[in-house]
Amino acid sequence: MVAMLVLLVAGCGGEGQERAYAVPRTLCGTAVDRGALASFLPAGSEIVVEEKSSSGHERCQVIVDGKLIVTTAEMWAEAGRTTAFTAARQSIGALDEAAESGRFVYSGSEAFGKTRGCVDAGYQQELYTVIQADGSKRRDAHAMKRLILSFTEAVEESAACMAGAL
Repeated sequence: MVAMLVLLVAGCGGEGQERAYAVPRTLCGTAVDRGALASFLPAGSEIVVEEKSSSGHERCQVIVDGKLIVTTAEMWAEAGRTTAFTAARQSIGALDEAAESGRFVYSGSEAFGKTRGCVDAGYQQELYTVIQADGSKRRDAHAMKRLILSFTEAVEESAACMAGAL
């Protein structure tokens, strides 16, 4: 009876059984809440984290077994706008949750945040953060909130934030 129960429990997992890779503590040098990130990562054998840059956007892609699962981004956008306004241009789906009076907007699969103090006065822009887990089968608004909060906090301490002040 116990052996049968162990087999049943071990068989519950769905798509693969376990991760043969370690969940990263940073994404392209930016710290994240590892537990929250793990909520979106599937079972698999290999994880690759790649940095991409293009016209004012710094992106980081998390790829598991050749499939893009999570993308993070830092982007400069017009100062004085709300996070919801900025997200409306970039969002894949409906963002039905908000935190800190709208500074963060999110859903179970993506989130947008507005940094504090990351302002480029010369171009009149503010730095925003983005996390999209559209390659993940998992949806978890609580984990996404934790992920965007930790990511944004780390970006606020980064060279990217300070670069706008120059």
